Amino acid sequence: MKLGVLSLGSTAPDPVSGRVPSTTERFEEVLRLAELAEESGLDYFGFGEHHAGRTVASAPPVVLAAVAARTQRIGLISTVTLLSTLDPVRVAEDYATVDQLSHGRVEVIIGKGNSADPYPLFGYDREHQWELLAEHHGLLRRLWRDEPVTFTGRFRGPLREVTTLPRPTRVPPIWHGVATSLHSPELAARHGEPIFVANAIQPLENYARLVDHYRRVWAEQGHDPAAARVGCGGQLYIGRSSQAARSELRPYYEALWSDRDPTRDRGGIGDEPSGTTLEDHVRDGGLFTGSPAEVIDKIGRYHERLGQDTMIFGVELGGLPPARVADSLFRFAEEVAPALRAL
Repeated sequence: MKLGVLSLGSTAPDPVSGRVPSTTERFEEVLRLAELAEESGLDYFGFGEHHAGRTVASAPPVVLAAVAARTQRIGLISTVTLLSTLDPVRVAEDYATVDQLSHGRVEVIIGKGNSADPYPLFGYDREHQWELLAEHHGLLRRLWRDEPVTFTGRFRGPLREVTTLPRPTRVPPIWHGVATSLHSPELAARHGEPIFVANAIQPLENYARLVDHYRRVWAEQGHDPAAARVGCGGQLYIGRSSQAARSELRPYYEALWSDRDPTRDRGGIGDEPSGTTLEDHVRDGGLFTGSPAEVIDKIGRYHERLGQDTMIFGVELGGLPPARVADSLFRFAEEVAPALRAL
């Protein structure tokens, strides 16, 4: 199993100390987390995209380019790129640039996002979110594979014999982020591309139905079943013991949950949370918290059901201070990762 960590670039205040990092400090913490991930021997560092709320995550290609300059080996992945509301030409050129700067280390997870915020910001109608994703995905694939490209679509203006520059070192892998709808796993399966399961607040079986649909459509398309790839997300915090981990994480988790808007439309079906308490999410949701042995056991149960070959975890839950994040990350690398490599 390949392993990594991701950052959402949150600027939420520390609920214990009340301290709010400056934007500059937050970017430095993100870059240091990427360095720690590489030093720990992990395979991926991911950075997401958000355009509302307390975050510095509006420009993932720029951040990943900075990570490329500070690292040598670790894979760089967008978690996610909101392709429904982005110009595929801009996406093709931005990530090809990161690919060149990183000497071929970049991969892209695409998705429509789980909120309405980007649609008015970029001048699109959310009613067309799935049609936008399909059209933009098809054009992005062509821009990286073909030269020149001539294109006529429904949403984006026409192109005539266009070659985007720079060309990537190779065609960057495209993953499809899936969370609530069957549309994304179906699009991925039709094109023979991998999926990345958000595994955020829902019970395991809600995500498993998406994976089952992906594998079913994959086989119907005539692809080799053994070639289907599934990645999985989650939130991670490891302590010396189960009790220590829960005690240390609790104030940050509770602050994060209290900050959620229960009326917010996340844009999909089956998005029921596993519960509201830390214990609910440790037991039934995508929160991997406890002792190293406890985390290994839970990831093993997920692997039995989803068959994932990649896991990338959020490790900054609720504004955890960098020192706590680093301690958890080193425990993961030293005591958990070796057992997962065998899966």
